[in-house]
Amino acid sequence: MTLPFYSFLDGLAPDWAVTVVLILAILHMGFHGWGLRAWLAVLAVFFYGMGVAMGWWIALAVVAVLFALPLIRRVLSIGVMRLLDALKFLPTISKTEQEAIDAGTTWVEGELFSGNPDFKRILAEDYPGLTPEEQAFIDGPCQEVCDATDDWDVFKRRDLSPEVWDLLKKHRFFGMIIPKEYGGLGFSASANSAVVGKVASANTVLGITVMVPNSLGPAELLIHYGTDAQKDYYLPRLASHEEIPAFALTEPGAGSDAGAMSARGEVFRGDDGRLKVRLNWSKRYITLAPISTVLGLAFKLFDPDNLLGKGTRLGITCALVKSDTPGVDNGHRHDPLGIPFYNGPTYGKDVVVDLEESIIGGSDGISRGWRMLMECLAAGRGISLPAVGTYSAKKVARVAGAHAVVRKQFGLSIGKFEGIEEPLARIAGTTYILDAARRFTNGALNKGAKPAVVTAIMKFNATEEFRNVINDGMDILGGNAISRGPRNALAHAYINTPIGVTVEGANILTRTLIVFGQGAIRSHPWVLKEVHALEANDAKAFDHAFWKHVGMVIQNTFRSIFLSLSRGRLASSPVSGPAAKYYRKLAWASASFSILSDLALGLMGGTLKRREMITGRFADIFSWLYLTTATLQRFEVEGRLKEDEPLLRYTMAVTFTRIQESFDALFASLRLPVFGLLFRGPIGAWSRLNRLVAPASDKDIQLVASILKTPGSQRDRLTEGMYISSSHERPTGRLDRAMLASVETEKASALLKKASRKGDLPRGPLDAQLSQAVEKGMLSQDEADAVREAERLRDDAIQVDAFPLDEYRQTAYVEDAAPVFG
Repeated sequence: MTLPFYSFLDGLAPDWAVTVVLILAILHMGFHGWGLRAWLAVLAVFFYGMGVAMGWWIALAVVAVLFALPLIRRVLSIGVMRLLDALKFLPTISKTEQEAIDAGTTWVEGELFSGNPDFKRILAEDYPGLTPEEQAFIDGPCQEVCDATDDWDVFKRRDLSPEVWDLLKKHRFFGMIIPKEYGGLGFSASANSAVVGKVASANTVLGITVMVPNSLGPAELLIHYGTDAQKDYYLPRLASHEEIPAFALTEPGAGSDAGAMSARGEVFRGDDGRLKVRLNWSKRYITLAPISTVLGLAFKLFDPDNLLGKGTRLGITCALVKSDTPGVDNGHRHDPLGIPFYNGPTYGKDVVVDLEESIIGGSDGISRGWRMLMECLAAGRGISLPAVGTYSAKKVARVAGAHAVVRKQFGLSIGKFEGIEEPLARIAGTTYILDAARRFTNGALNKGAKPAVVTAIMKFNATEEFRNVINDGMDILGGNAISRGPRNALAHAYINTPIGVTVEGANILTRTLIVFGQGAIRSHPWVLKEVHALEANDAKAFDHAFWKHVGMVIQNTFRSIFLSLSRGRLASSPVSGPAAKYYRKLAWASASFSILSDLALGLMGGTLKRREMITGRFADIFSWLYLTTATLQRFEVEGRLKEDEPLLRYTMAVTFTRIQESFDALFASLRLPVFGLLFRGPIGAWSRLNRLVAPASDKDIQLVASILKTPGSQRDRLTEGMYISSSHERPTGRLDRAMLASVETEKASALLKKASRKGDLPRGPLDAQLSQAVEKGMLSQDEADAVREAERLRDDAIQVDAFPLDEYRQTAYVEDAAPVFG
């Protein structure tokens, strides 16, 4: 066949070569997501050049008319809309669920969901530190209150000491998020996180006490939604601790299901002619409720006589209620696993408040309560508990590393055993990942973003991964971890772990419902737009979103196949150096995640949200895509430090292995029409063979573990910001001191051991060996004294507490302990 347009190729290129060029062009266009008009133009050029039959031109024209002309394509879109409606394809979304989906903003998670992330844009996002003012607060008042908090004393008295309460008030710890014009500190999300993290690493009760007023509660709600009068009255009083806040949301029958809330308010007109609300409620698990002076309350508002002219059922609303208002009962206390922070139920019986003064935002705030809560929780969920989890992990890292050096078995520091190095590496790697994600997330929150999916990812993973860290720490410390008393560094954090997992949305629910169940709609570039267009019966908007969605699916099909075949090498990286290959693997994983998500959404429709095992596995992939992104960001921002390269390799092996495991579980469990057999068969087998990464090498495990066993800048950076006591009577101070002495005398101790084996020194008591070593000139007297002191510190550091029986019985439980807050 003669190729008229390509006649210049006659004798140079056979017909098959032109066909290959066409195929390569199609692959290139698909991989890079070229638009329909570009496809039509390229195909037209090739058709002309190849002299194809008229039938091909007719087919091309039909495609052009149907899909490239908006007015005609819209007819097809209307048909799709009617089909989706007839099939009841969309999930049933309750009003509260819709408000949760609509609340907050989309941030970099949208890039990861797209399958083709813009890594340059992501790298341009902030990875913030602290201002000089914020750092001064960390180094000054924050250190002071930590020094004043004795962890064991808090648990004996079942409360913070009067001195600590006074310091919290003096330095306005409850006013960190309150703007300076109202007497607060006006701190950024980064500073809020750093303060909460540091005090939590000193004492869990202190951390929770500081965390709650600076998270979801009266101050946060007033700042964003309160009237000027409410702000002027309450915010200065909250900042100065004249008011102690609590927020009442959870009920016995309505934890995460706000629609089942039984708390009720009824509007009526008072004798003074003003509109009032009569409130009745029964709430539980309310932190600070037993000592609160002002209660934030979520309830359903009704207007039986339609006094407001808005109907009789007004929806979820938030109000501020003074605790001394008649009918309020905050006088009971829960005992959450023996962790003695103030937490309890609150009851209200016919409590009457002024509508305009008490409802947050006044009458304009009526029925906006759930939206308020979701938007504020979207931010708060990303600060408080991630800070507690991250800084507690830092504490475990520092304590476990020091203990591994100090504690000896069979004449060796236990940190030299490979069985100890593995959990040490897991602790160090997880701490590095969590702190990277914490700072990265705070960068968005500092700028006012409210990424609901990202903050859910942070809450879930910070608390879950800390659970793994503390378990490893407990294993390494053994008896030193399980014997409670003034010397114990980890027991109370271990006991507290399930509380963090449970609150602010239990992790099971957060993983299956929010991260992917809602995240698939919220983070997807087009699904939410399609949903809104269908609900509004807006054919034009649906047409735009639907066909953009189709284009995204086509591109991600090409990308996922070719990135898998090339092991990510066809993707571009925004950086050079050791992290470049991981950005390519991240692009590969993102494309695979995106096309699988779209297949699941397209083939399972509204039933997907009920398939929580499936959504949970998608959530795990999504979570680790985000955590990987944050970790890569950290490595670049911190200057690609050569000493951190083993940590980078190790953490990337961890994060991509977690992604791989979730993909494998997904392929094994997807029961989709036609595709299910492919996923469980050849595609799943290919995924297992063509893994994203290999497991971490033994060498990297040992290098990462050594960070925690080596005093110096790298260990300090990894545990930066946690509370380290300057007192040698506190666990962290005692262990650090013993570790430093042990490391400094390691060479001298090794010399003694070697000489003893050779027979140059007698086996036996250390003092005798040291004396002879000095006499024989093996060690100087100063070196011998340093070894003696190091061994004394070692022995002191591994001791555990023991109590006289009578004292133990007296302090085991203090019934009806009086509060000492100031």
